[in-house]
Amino acid sequence: MLKEGIPRHTQISQWLRQQIEDHKFKADEQLPSENELCQKFEVSRVTVRKALQTLENEQLIYRSQGLGSFVNDDRPRQSLIQLTDFEEDMQRAGMEASSSVITFKPVPVVEPIASKLNIDPDSTVVRLDRLRLGDGQPIAFDITWLPMFYGQLIEGYELDKETIYDILERDYEIPVDKGYYRIEAESADAYLANHLQVEEQAALLLIDRLSLTVGEKPVYYQKRYYRSDRIVYELMAERNRDSKGGEGNMPLREFLPVVKK
Repeated sequence: MLKEGIPRHTQISQWLRQQIEDHKFKADEQLPSENELCQKFEVSRVTVRKALQTLENEQLIYRSQGLGSFVNDDRPRQSLIQLTDFEEDMQRAGMEASSSVITFKPVPVVEPIASKLNIDPDSTVVRLDRLRLGDGQPIAFDITWLPMFYGQLIEGYELDKETIYDILERDYEIPVDKGYYRIEAESADAYLANHLQVEEQAALLLIDRLSLTVGEKPVYYQKRYYRSDRIVYELMAERNRDSKGGEGNMPLREFLPVVKK
């Protein structure tokens, strides 16, 4: 039932969201149990819980300890901002996503990477460099640093085809629960320019991402460099009409990358 190339938890949350929007489940009605969803989609409980957490963050459902998950009767109010996965972005743009692993090796950690990952400055980390392509053309370049524990877990996998999220959640039941993002401009150095096929000092869109698991434990720190001639970000703000605030009270609902063609 699930498709290849899209994270399993994303597909499950999409299916549940559609069921709710189609009124298959009504306000305050209980959703299928975690066990039922695991059996239906043939996935682990960690994957199901991440799908449910997504819907809870969107205020589409609420969960009651010991009872299960229920449809929220306050569905229209959504203020979650989601930064989507590269494969999802390419699929939305009607392009085929692929990756090429450039580097996967242990390296000495440097600041500020050590501080981001909350590890000793004398530690060793695993560095993973990947070129991200859309229809075979360079779109982005990722440089990812992982503590040795997580780096060793993903060693041997086809990292040009699988995401770190899916490997950790599917095979090790390590959920990636939270991420902190920072977006800024950056100029391409010789290394990035060569792989992204742009001129040195060309403007790039840099997204810093720190991904965390349970207990705020860092899983990896990543820098993703987008070609600014291929990617822009668009946002949608939705006014909360229940609030007494003015025009400034417009929480972001979507903040998504759009491929320039």
